[in-house]
Amino acid sequence: MEQLTIRHIPPDLAQALERESQRLRESLEETVIELLRQALRTRTGGQKRNGLARLAGTWTQEEYEEFEKAVAVTEQLDEELWR
Repeated sequence: MEQLTIRHIPPDLAQALERESQRLRESLEETVIELLRQALRTRTGGQKRNGLARLAGTWTQEEYEEFEKAVAVTEQLDEELWR
């Protein structure tokens, strides 16, 4: 396995990496590797997924319309809240 040492990391970047590591509940090393993969658009080995890809395109038109009807209320703006 390759190793890489990075020196002179600016404090703000080090803090941001640490925050992201805590947010993801991963080690700093895992966090940096994942961020590099995202930035370089590479996906080898254990590809992270959100688990929703298998659902894409599986709804019938009827199911889609039922969902749209159910969430329509969330698309309405309350004008009083924006004043």
